[in-house]
This record gives sequence, C-alpha cells and structure tokens, in this order.
Amino acid sequence: MSLQAAEFFAELCLPFHDQTVVGNTYFAAPVPGAPLRLRIDFTLTIHADTYGGLRLAVVHPERGEIDAVALSFVDHGTFHRRDEASNTRPNTKQYGTFDTHHRPGHPPWDGAVTTGLRDAIERYSAVWFPGAWAASAPTRTAGRTPRSTPAPAAGSAEARAR
Repeated sequence: MSLQAAEFFAELCLPFHDQTVVGNTYFAAPVPGAPLRLRIDFTLTIHADTYGGLRLAVVHPERGEIDAVALSFVDHGTFHRRDEASNTRPNTKQYGTFDTHHRPGHPPWDGAVTTGLRDAIERYSAVWFPGAWAASAPTRTAGRTPRSTPAPAAGSAEARAR
C-alpha cells in the first residue's frame, strides 16, 4: 500500500518553494541557485514495511551526500498521543511507528502530530540553508498543533506584507 508521502510532507508545511515529492522521498532546493539540496526519506525499522522516523540529508550534485541526520518519531513525539490513547507500550512494533497497513480512507500515519518533526527540520535546515526558512516560510494553517516555542515578533510592516 502507498505511504501517501506527498500528503505526509504537505502536513509538515515545509516552506521551500522549489520542492517536490518523488515516490516516498521529499526533495527541495531551499536556496535558489545554490548547489545544495535537501532530501528527506522515511527511515525503516527492523520490521518489514514499518517506518520509525525521517532521514534528512544535504546533497551536493557533484559531491553527493554531505551530511545526514535521523529524526525518530519517538524522539519528536509524533505518535505519542496516538500510542497513549491506544495503550501501545514502548518497545513494541507499533510504538512510535507506522506501517503500510492502515484503515481505508485514512493515511498510514494517521494520528501523527508533526510539530516536533517540523521544528527539528527547521533547526537542521537553518544550519545548512541559513535564511531559507524565513525567506519562504508560509503561515501555518488554523487547527495545527501550537508551537512549543513562541513565534518571533513580527518586523516592519513591509516584512509582514510579503
């Protein structure tokens, strides 16, 4: 079954203008004209068709992968609410993961709260693509889980008009 990766990455609300999802992988060029790219994949677990997080990689077209980091769903609380509600215990196959088997009409990652992942992606991308997040950041839609840190104060009226 499909991971519905495009919908998952859309849920993350990543702000990069030049981005696409191919298969189960997200690709972005956060800084227009710069050679570095961002690639995000789902990380596999020891269980077949089960995913435990995301792997972010900075890729150069000639030098290949420059840096990578794994962000686990458990470390970023992605499925904490779902697992707590269903009484799923740590160290089980289902804890903090999702697999390709799911209820019809629901994505396989149903119940995910992506705020922690999004914040971690923002911090990581700020190291490799300084300013790219702020330059292209969309406003969050209503109904999203609130950020755990306060949003920065808005600058001038000109900056808010963009």
